[in-house]
Amino acid sequence: MSAPLPLTEPPEETLPTEGWREPVRRPSLGEVYRSIAVPKNARWLRRLLAFIGPGYLVAVGYMDPGNWATDISGGALYNYRLLSVILISNFLAIFLQALAAKLGIVTGRDLAQACRDAYSKPVSILLWLSAEVAIVACDIAEVIGAAIALNLLFHIPMVLGVLLTALDVLLVLALQHKGFRWIEALVITLIGTMMVIFAIEMVYAHPNWFGVLAGFVPHQEIVRDPKMLYISLGILGATVMPHNLYLHSSIIQTRRFGYSFQELRDTIRAAYTDSTVALTLALFVNAAILILAAAAFYRSGHYEVGDIQGAYQLLTPLLGASLATPLFAIALLASGQNSTLTGTMAGQVVLEGFTHWHIPAWLRRMISRVIAIAPAIVAVGFYGESGTGKLLIFSQVVLSAQLSFAVIPLIQFTSDKRKMGPFVNGLWTKTIGWLMAALIAGLNAYLIWTTIFPPKGP
Repeated sequence: MSAPLPLTEPPEETLPTEGWREPVRRPSLGEVYRSIAVPKNARWLRRLLAFIGPGYLVAVGYMDPGNWATDISGGALYNYRLLSVILISNFLAIFLQALAAKLGIVTGRDLAQACRDAYSKPVSILLWLSAEVAIVACDIAEVIGAAIALNLLFHIPMVLGVLLTALDVLLVLALQHKGFRWIEALVITLIGTMMVIFAIEMVYAHPNWFGVLAGFVPHQEIVRDPKMLYISLGILGATVMPHNLYLHSSIIQTRRFGYSFQELRDTIRAAYTDSTVALTLALFVNAAILILAAAAFYRSGHYEVGDIQGAYQLLTPLLGASLATPLFAIALLASGQNSTLTGTMAGQVVLEGFTHWHIPAWLRRMISRVIAIAPAIVAVGFYGESGTGKLLIFSQVVLSAQLSFAVIPLIQFTSDKRKMGPFVNGLWTKTIGWLMAALIAGLNAYLIWTTIFPPKGP
């Protein structure tokens, strides 16, 4: 079955792409490709408004239930000291997402399509499988998070809650028929809901703001303490996620921008602004979760709180506010449902880009969701709530291990002048990018090692 044709064909005036072996055969996410108009000859602010949206869909991944698990554990164990890790991880995410957006804008390819074109078939298959593993790991965390929230709010059994998360497939299809802007509006609304809730939680928690500010300054203790470094690497793995790089390089192409040099430059700037603002809001949510855990659990001596259910049960007794617990669960539900929407779309991008398989959109999404639901049901059915907590942590370890398989190709492509033309990365960007890739690869290798061989305490 053929995919729908793009709503608007790209202009003839395009940048040279002699660095690619084949032209783009089908656009990324063809049903919404270039479906949102960008006003020409308008003020910069008006053009910027047309680009608000993709960055927020990407930012969802940086505040998903996997982040909650690592942030809660970090705050309960180490007070505010790991806020600097969240800040640094967020800077890494902003840098990499800027490159992902630029790749999609300049080349008209998402990262999956670029990998298929640039590498041999065996390498391409390896990268595809790695991306699928990462997406399943993300989906597992999102499915479990939403199921936990349904259980906490409405006492829905965990297995049934996991199954209910599959309904997001129908929601995405319904919204896409109305237009991609509807999906963006829903995601932005849910992000706003989380921000309001955590602002209220901060009022209840009464954190030590001097300690919060001091926590954003990196400490040598983070590196010297093996257990603290282990949690820090978990935060890094939960924050800088590969599926969002594939997603951003695709959904930026929902905008109907021009292909002249000036129009491309303005588009890149607008995309940078959109994603930077959105990821800064994600930083607020991530930091708020850790601050809440530190103020509620570390301060009261409940260092053992390391999962979402435990945090939920203790919030009201410790903070003395009856609304603190249900608000926490509502924010978790918004996080889980938001993340399943974008994770499903990322699965579609990866599957289409690497394989060129052309199957109905609902079937592509259902395949991705079923693969994620299966291990979640097994964990819930056989191991109960403790199984879901362990699976959450394990999913972040798996996700972290796949990160370099997306980061290295992204930096390689955007640093190739034949592929990017005048928009190739400059010297400083290349240097920072490759240093960042080496850092991520090294830290994640260490994370895997310490997961297999846990560090022993004194």
